[in-house]
Amino acid sequence: MKQKLLSYLIIVFSCSGTCLAQDVQTEIIEDFKPATTNQPGRDYPQVNSEGRVRASILAPEAYRVQIDISAVKYDLIKDTSGVWTGDSNPQDEGFHYYQLWIDGAAVPDPGSLYFYGAMRCGSGIDIPAKDQDFYALKNVPHGQIRQILFPSNSTNTSRRAYVYTPPDYDRNLTKRYPVLYLQHGWGEDETGWPNQGKTNLIMDNLIAEGKIRPFIIVMTYGMTNDTKIGGLRNFDIKPFQTVLVDELIPYIDVHFRTLPDQPHRAMAGLSMGGFETRLIILENLDTFSHIGLFSGGSISPDDIKNTPSFKDKVKLVFISYGSREIESMKNRPPRGPFGGDPKENIDAILKEGINAHFYVSPNTAHEWQSWRRSLREFAPLLFRE
Repeated sequence: MKQKLLSYLIIVFSCSGTCLAQDVQTEIIEDFKPATTNQPGRDYPQVNSEGRVRASILAPEAYRVQIDISAVKYDLIKDTSGVWTGDSNPQDEGFHYYQLWIDGAAVPDPGSLYFYGAMRCGSGIDIPAKDQDFYALKNVPHGQIRQILFPSNSTNTSRRAYVYTPPDYDRNLTKRYPVLYLQHGWGEDETGWPNQGKTNLIMDNLIAEGKIRPFIIVMTYGMTNDTKIGGLRNFDIKPFQTVLVDELIPYIDVHFRTLPDQPHRAMAGLSMGGFETRLIILENLDTFSHIGLFSGGSISPDDIKNTPSFKDKVKLVFISYGSREIESMKNRPPRGPFGGDPKENIDAILKEGINAHFYVSPNTAHEWQSWRRSLREFAPLLFRE
């Protein structure tokens, strides 16, 4: 079971979009604009209204150059000045990792900002989304993303975390806040949610609209990237559970104005971070009361039956997937990483009296737009009195 889970997560993560084999459309709309994720002053890569990505790079001595996005490679064409340019098929809305191949070597695009994902610092691009207003930079009060280093005796080092504090955190010094511990996926690290996820902008906008109770978010490395394909059978949650429960949470409660109790503490994660969330919460119901699994499994009736205190201690179960992930489930038996049909599980545990919610991100797969939307839907459900 565990081996199948990691294999699935890695496959769908590396294919984070619609993997189109061939483009049947011959005419390309020439309304390309520089991507918002470009380095300052760089005109490429560009994106058009179809969601195509146009890459361009000067490599006069190269023999072959390609752009590799959503696990599909597209050839670029060289002009007389040695500049290679070419387009991808239309991509799903939202964020995608990509890279260039130059004579068989995979390299970052020098025009893109760099993001840590797929086990490397490399290129990323945002395809404008119709609903991108919820993570747009607006003229509203803004919170802060703070980098902290906390001591970890269990790993004999200081570890890094990022902490989002709401806009009024430094103005009202008597107010205390609930906390969400939010985990990244396999191949990523603690920078994923602040950078790719746009966590602070999502929270700022929801708070400004009065849609959520302000809370703190803590994002740290889930100790997952030493796990290789097929190696989940050897993955042990205990080291990270020790770091999170015994070291990070006490540090946060001492150094930030938290409400340091189980009713005001949540945990969520995407993909393998959701898998970690599920394992940790089921063993630590005295620590967490709200659960969010984004493309990372589900909570089944058996989980509740095998965890006697679940009904009394869990205030919220939230499960989400991209619609393309749901479609792919229809073509495989109800087993493996999902523990059965997630929607059926939600319906079943609702009958058990659990406050459970199921969300499907339209027209997205195992990718950041699914998880940005999941946070937008999850946050308003948290810490309701």
